[in-house]
Order: sequence, then structure tokens, then C-alpha cells
Amino acid sequence: MNKNISSLARIAQKPERRIIGLMSGTSLDGLDVALCGVTGAGGDTKVRIIEFKTVDYSDDIKAEIRKVFAKKTINFEHLALLNEWIGVLHAQMILACLKQWNIATSEVDLIASHGQTVMHAPKFIHGQDKFPNATLQIGDGDHIAVKTGIITLSDFRQKHLAAGGEGAPLAVYGDYFIFSQRGENRIMLNMGGVANFTFLPADLDSRKVFVTDTGPGNTLLDTFTRLFFPDRSYDKNAEIASQGAVNASLLRELKAHAFFTKPVPKTTGPELFSADYVRAAQRVSGTENLSVNDLLSTLTRFSAETIAEAIHTAVAQARLNIHDFNVYLSGGGMHNPLLVRWLQELLPTRFAKSDELGILGDAKEAVLFAILANETVVGGGENFGDGRGVPSITMGKLSFPW
Repeated sequence: MNKNISSLARIAQKPERRIIGLMSGTSLDGLDVALCGVTGAGGDTKVRIIEFKTVDYSDDIKAEIRKVFAKKTINFEHLALLNEWIGVLHAQMILACLKQWNIATSEVDLIASHGQTVMHAPKFIHGQDKFPNATLQIGDGDHIAVKTGIITLSDFRQKHLAAGGEGAPLAVYGDYFIFSQRGENRIMLNMGGVANFTFLPADLDSRKVFVTDTGPGNTLLDTFTRLFFPDRSYDKNAEIASQGAVNASLLRELKAHAFFTKPVPKTTGPELFSADYVRAAQRVSGTENLSVNDLLSTLTRFSAETIAEAIHTAVAQARLNIHDFNVYLSGGGMHNPLLVRWLQELLPTRFAKSDELGILGDAKEAVLFAILANETVVGGGENFGDGRGVPSITMGKLSFPW
């Protein structure tokens, strides 16, 4: 037997697996590195965060990724080079974290790498009949495995596409395995560049579970903060937006896109919700001269209302009441006080951070990819039915270190 296969079989039989989950989202702020201890599989999964760190991306890394990020026309050679370069960079970041934590690579069983999304193209966005849903994450898993010496799983989203999904969101699997609670209806709301939520029913019926994107989370807020204030990467504490007023005409035009009436589950990304999208809405609404404060305030309200309306729709379809749910927050948007305040006004229910459930909100997505890797190695028996965009599959391609 190949020694890597033997190692994988041994890892699968361990009482606890040490798995590093990696996440770099559309905000491009850095790489989340979560070293997790994972036991069990499926609904019996238990996870603890041993160490966590966000390794900031330098301005140079951000600039190189933005040359291809969410663009239809790019330098193809640069994309090919980035695929290898990001893999090497992520490996170096992992090794630096392990050194800081005084943990040897031999103590880590697996790496689960999300990669860096550079294009998300579900069919309703690309609109080409002969082509299926598509998505692309770069940061080659073989480079990570070879550089670290650790078995690596990567490219998780392709299996979801192959099984008929849109490649996102994938949070549903880990959310269901570790956050479901009998007797409590939960909404796990993640507000990264794009906002999404997982619907977890109190009866634990996996066939009722689903996940959907709602539209923009932080992506437009970050984009316009950088455009007006090049020395800032985001509107910290909503300082800019809080000094403005919501423009009703612009807000109405921003919400007019067909995406918002499309049935859930659905996915989207910065490919749709871009600076061009906002500028087009400004032209139609005659708000091109809106102050930066009013613009950021309106964009924050745009995120809040579209998130809240998607949740209200999902709850109504389940024939439940919003008061019957608790909402748990994660992602960068949970640190935006204006966005959170408006959500609390629009969704009259209890709010808390996922930290309350034992998983840091900032680490949650990286942890969820560690769980996906664990499921691929030791699980795969959970039945999510055949609907709601949650195929009953395991995901991730294996890369061996040698």
C-alpha cells in the first residue's frame, strides 16, 4: 500500500484529528488559520479550536490578486502564476503560525485549504446556456502539501458543482454538524464580503437544512471605503456610514436586481455586486453626487435590508415565526455596529455571536473547512435529501506531500 494511503487510514482511525482549516475570503484581508481538534463525524462531530490567527495580506499580495479578482478580462499567464504563488504563500504562512505556536508539522494530521476565490460564476450570472455553474479558487494544494509536509485537501467547491449545486455556500455542512441544537431553531448568519446564512431546524432533520447567499455583506462597503480613502481597507466601526443618511432612491434602485426575487438557495459574489453595480444604480436614481457618508450609509442599509428580507422569506417558507429563531453572527460584518443595529431592528429576535456556541466568529469559516476535510476522511454518511442546494456529498481533492 502507498505510504500516504496508509497514513490517511491511520489518521482516519485516530480518536482526534488535528486539522488546520484555511480561509481567505472575498475581502482579501488575509488568511485565517485555525488549528482544530476534531472528533467524530457527521452529527457526532465535535471540534475545539487549539490555535487561531489571521495572517494579514500585504498590500502587494492584495494588489496581485486584484489583477484577476472578479474580472472577465485578465492576463492568463498571471492567473497561472498566482495559482502556484498563493499556494506557496499559504504554506509559508502555515509554517510561520506553527513555529509561533511551537507546534511541529508532524503534530498536524491534515490541512483543509479553501484557496482564494478569484471568480464565482453561477449560471444565472454568466447567462450562457451551454455552460454550467462555475467557480475558481487558486492556491494549489500540491504546493501546500509539499512545502508543509502535511496531507492537504483543497478545491472543495468543485464537487458541489459536479453534484448540481452552485459551489457555494458550503458553510451548511459544518453548521449542521456542530451548531444544530434540538429544540432550538437557529440561523447561522455569516457576513463576509458576501452574506449568507444556514437554516438549522429545531427537529434536527437534515433534509430541512439549507444555506443561501443573501447578497452583499461587506464587499461594497470595503470597495467604496478604499476608493474614497486609499489608506483604509474598510469602514472601521462604521465611522463613515454613521455620519451619513440613507438615500431612499438609491436604496430602492440597489434592491431592484432580479437576484433578490430569485428563490433560495442562491449564490452570488463581487462579480455582480461591484462598484459598477452601484454606479449604475446611482445613474438611474440620479444620486451620482451623493456624499461619501450618505453613500456608505445607504450601502450599509442595503446589506442589512437584503439580509433581513432573505431571512424573513426563509422563515415564512418554513411556516415558522422569526421570534422562534435565534440568530448567531460570524464574519467581519459582526464588527460593524451600524449593520448589526439595523439587523436587530429588522429581525425582532435574539442575536448573539457564534462565540457563544464555542467557535470564534472570526475563525468560523476556517473551522468549517476543517470539518469538511474531516468529513471526507472519516464521514460521508449524512443524508441531506435531494433539494435545497445541499447535495449529500463529501468534498475536497487530496494532495500528498511526497
